[in-house]
Amino acid sequence: MQAARNIHNLTLVGFMGTGKSSVGRIIADQLHYRFVDTDELIEAQQDTTIAEIFGKQGEAVFRQCEAKAVQELAAQTGLIISTGGGVVINPDNLASLKTHSLVACLWATPETIWERVKEQTHRPLLQTADPLGKIRELLAQRAPFYRQADVLINTGLRSPREVAQQVLHQFQLARARRS
Repeated sequence: MQAARNIHNLTLVGFMGTGKSSVGRIIADQLHYRFVDTDELIEAQQDTTIAEIFGKQGEAVFRQCEAKAVQELAAQTGLIISTGGGVVINPDNLASLKTHSLVACLWATPETIWERVKEQTHRPLLQTADPLGKIRELLAQRAPFYRQADVLINTGLRSPREVAQQVLHQFQLARARRS
């Protein structure tokens, strides 16, 4: 039997371009919670961009920074947390997030994701000759981790506001269950 979780935060996980930041900001506004983007937190802590961390120090260093940020957030309450797309590949990150958050995974097809991010230049993992192929590859690798979220929501044919309402409903149900 699993112990009852103390859910006082909401964490959005999922691949880049699935709407985590947009949806998270909408929910934070509605609940009057603080919105935290782990990538923005890391950039502020490291005083550099994610792309520069990847380029100069490598993905392993970035993942260490990410794990540190996730651990720091565990002690806070009233947060809507938007994570980087690869945060769940470290099982310790997901375990930590689940101690205090309902973890909702936003997902979309590779083609939808590509349409949403193709004009963005700050995506270091897509700096390749075949970005759509890279999206497919990374999604396939990460899918087993994403499926471990508490809730899975397809964002492909929904507006950010519609997705936010669905996530908010799931968050309210989870909090009601623990009362």
